[in-house]
Parts: sequence; C-alpha cells; structure tokens
Amino acid sequence: MKRGDIVQGKVVKVSFPNKGIIETAEGDRLRVKGVLPGQTVSVRVKKSSKEKAQGNLLSVDAPSPLEMDAPACVHFGRCGGCTYQSLSYENQLKIKEDMIHDLMVPVIGEDVWNDTYEGIKASPNQFEYRNKMEFSFGDEVKDGPLTLGMHKKGSFYDVVTVDGCQIIDSDMRQVLTITLDYFARSNQPYYRKNTHEGYLRHLLVRKAAKTGEILVDLVTSTQISSLYEIALLEGWKQELLAATWTGQIAGILHTKNDRQADVVADEGTEILYGHTSFKEEILGLSFTITPFSFFQTNSLGAEVLYSTARDFIAAGADGAEVYDLYSGTGTIAQVIAPAAKHVTGVEIIAEAVEAAKENAKLNNLDNCDFIAGDVLKVLDDITEKPDYIILDPPRDGIHPKALDKIIDYGVDSLVYISCKPTSLARDLEVFLARGYKVTRLACVDMFPGTYHVETVAKIERQ
Repeated sequence: MKRGDIVQGKVVKVSFPNKGIIETAEGDRLRVKGVLPGQTVSVRVKKSSKEKAQGNLLSVDAPSPLEMDAPACVHFGRCGGCTYQSLSYENQLKIKEDMIHDLMVPVIGEDVWNDTYEGIKASPNQFEYRNKMEFSFGDEVKDGPLTLGMHKKGSFYDVVTVDGCQIIDSDMRQVLTITLDYFARSNQPYYRKNTHEGYLRHLLVRKAAKTGEILVDLVTSTQISSLYEIALLEGWKQELLAATWTGQIAGILHTKNDRQADVVADEGTEILYGHTSFKEEILGLSFTITPFSFFQTNSLGAEVLYSTARDFIAAGADGAEVYDLYSGTGTIAQVIAPAAKHVTGVEIIAEAVEAAKENAKLNNLDNCDFIAGDVLKVLDDITEKPDYIILDPPRDGIHPKALDKIIDYGVDSLVYISCKPTSLARDLEVFLARGYKVTRLACVDMFPGTYHVETVAKIERQ
C-alpha cells in the first residue's frame, strides 16, 4: 500500500481508543479510527510502512453483523459524540471488555487477568444518563442556519443540532431547543474559530439525577453592546422560566469567554436567575456542584463506580490515614471518610477544592481535609504520611515523578480508578516493576453509546 491509495477491507479487531485493524483481501493490515468489529470499509491510506500502516475512513460499505437494523439515536452517523449507538448494549459491553483485556494482559499477564478480573458492571441507565453536556453554537454547512449541539463526525468546524440526543433527558433537550430557537430569532452570530468573531459560543447544561435541579449557563464573547445584551439575556431567561420542566431550574447563568481556544472557559460569570450551583446526591451524601467543577457525568453510574472502589478498599482504609489524590469535588474521599481515621484530598483545580470543603461540611464530615495544588508538589508538603492511597487521576494518568513519590510511601495497598485504560496500563508497569501486584480488577461502564469505560484496580505490595 502507498500513501493516498484507497483500499477496502474488513474490521477484524478494535482496540482502545476505538482504533480498528482493517484487513484487505490481499492480506494487508492498517489501523483506522471510528469503526466497529465486522464492518467492511473503504479507507484512504495515510501512512504506510513495514511497522505500521494507518488510514482515514471514507465509507462503511457493509455493516457489522453486531449492528442493529436502526441506531438508537437519530443523529448517529452525523454527530461525532457517540460511536456505539448502532450496537446493542450487550455488544457494547463485550467490546469494551475485550479492549481492556488486550491492554491489561501484556502488562499483568493472562494468569493474573484470569485470577483478578471481576467483570464489567453496566450503567444503571443506557440512555438519558448524562448530568452534564457542553453544546457548541455553529452551523452544519458553511453559512447555513444557526445550529447548537455537537461537532459533526470528522469535522472541526461543522456543528449538528442534537435535539434528539439519547444520552441526555428531555429537560436538557428542551434547554437546547429553547436556546437555539431564541437566538436564531434574534439573529445573533456564533463565534467563528477561524476569525475569532461572533457572540454565541457554548451552552452548558447540568441536571442532577436525584434532585432534578437544572443549571443552565450560556457562554459568549463580549462582542456585543452591553445595553443590548442585557435585554437579549433577559428575553432568553424569561423563555426558559416560562417552560414546563420535569425537574426544576436552580440557576440560569451567563459566562463571558474571549479566549481564542475552542474551550468552555470562565472569564466572569453573572447570575441571571437563581444560584450558581445545584445539589446532587451520591450514596446518601449530598454534593454542591458548580458550572465548571468536576463531577462524574453519570450520577447513577458513579454510585456503581464508587461502590466498587469502596468494596476494593474495604477494611484497608479502616482507621487509616488515607490520601485521595486527584480528589475532584471530594466524592470518593467522603464516601470513604466514615471508615477512615482521616482523609487528605489533593486536587489541582481550586474551585473543585472549595466545593469539596463545602460538601464535607454539608455531610457533617470533620475528618476530611482538601488541599489545592499539583499532586507532584503538594506531596512534599504534607506532614502526615498515608497508610492507604486512592488514585483517580485525569485522563493522562499520573506524572512519572509524582508516581515515584507515591510508590516511595511504601503503602501496602492502593486503589487506582482510571478513565483512560491506556494510562492505567502504563502506570501499572511502574507499580509492578517496583514490587506491587494487581489483586483485583473490574470495569464500570459510565458512558453507554461510546467506547469510554472506567477501570478500577487494587494494587498491593508483594
């Protein structure tokens, strides 16, 4: 195969993160993103060498035998948000298990996998499970009508309106529809990433699964007359408040963001109605969540995840000094706190740390402390040494120098919660080289319809 060639082949395997191995009739193999096992696809060769060949997907010429006659979502194929909506949930879980197996076995060995792996736990809800969505304003075709939703599959610029999205509930879909209709009537331009001009940028919607409280945040640039903006936002707020909801609106906010990067950033937030936060409940504990604080996006799935982690920790944290590193809003720390002597949470996002402190007060827990800072630096300053460590790092895993410091504590047992299994596999290699072994391993599906999956590992000193 040469660069630029168009070849057809069958997807014989899929590895994390959803990279398929295509085999052609001539026996050539290449990797392609965004495919499903068993599909016949056409691919343009992007890179070809004896070691590795890669291609870009052009078309799906024949569906996989695993696919359903009709996808679960009307936007599937156009929206770039979900990749598994044409599969039954059972097949989704099986593919995820296989991907984790293929990542873990080269690190821990097949025998250890067979002895320690405890299966994959399904999300309580396959649909309408997300408690947070960030939608983008744009258009689906150049100079087309205003859209609000997710980026089109394979596109950096085009946006598909996802008013029929299946991973959010009817209230969140209604927020999207009302907002899009209102600003389309007002003829407000969206912020163009290439020229950095325009007003409308993002819509952030959060809804608690247990309390039903809804938080809505419109993110815009400041490229508008302030007097006109006041009237514009007032009209949008009134349309939201006039609608009928299954839950209830806790707050309507407006956030300013003039950064050129296409990210949801807070450069000043004003309250248009209600509050800047809402309440959610996990395993009997209450949590205050703000627009930009980290919180698991599947509340009911989080209960499964944290119950699994608590089971892995079990008696290990009983009466112990526990470090909860990368603690976010302190959810895991507070789930463990009743059994522990003391829990110290470390999180780099200051807003999340403040939320964690407030949540601990809300739950009447006085044996939790939360420190804002980089784990790599904060570990040098904590005087109390841990008996037990819980790790829940961001997608890129643990910084190598921080990992060395964590291992140097020499604790007998750790629990590692990973949202990116490739990072877990890399970090486990270091643990194993330093005298630890994996004794329990399980997966929790927090993201039905996608290839993402959480993995929980218990690691003990040999």
